[in-house]
Amino acid sequence: QVQLVESGGGLVQAGGSLRLSCIVSGRTLRNDFMGWFRQAPGKEREFVAQINWSGGTTSYADSVKGRFTISRDAAKNTVYLQMNALKPEDTAVYYCTARTPGSGTPWGWGQGTQVTVSS
Repeated sequence: QVQLVESGGGLVQAGGSLRLSCIVSGRTLRNDFMGWFRQAPGKEREFVAQINWSGGTTSYADSVKGRFTISRDAAKNTVYLQMNALKPEDTAVYYCTARTPGSGTPWGWGQGTQVTVSS
């Protein structure tokens, strides 16, 4: 059974940092794109960042560039999202996703982890 399990969310003050983790099990990652999305209350889910598992190429939403860093550890089958200089507008449920190249639909979603940034 394929599972994506996130952890690392929590409550932090504005300007603080958190690191989210997503462990993938039940499937061998090759050239997949691992990504993070987020959804704030009353808003649509939005893209945050992604990384190509094999080549390490990354991309970010403009709203998080320079503050968030996505990375992966192949030995641990884990993708991370380091979030620095957090702002109240970063408050959301963060989801880990996985998709194959050329597919617009992820083959996996995590259950989500809550990030709350207080002002």
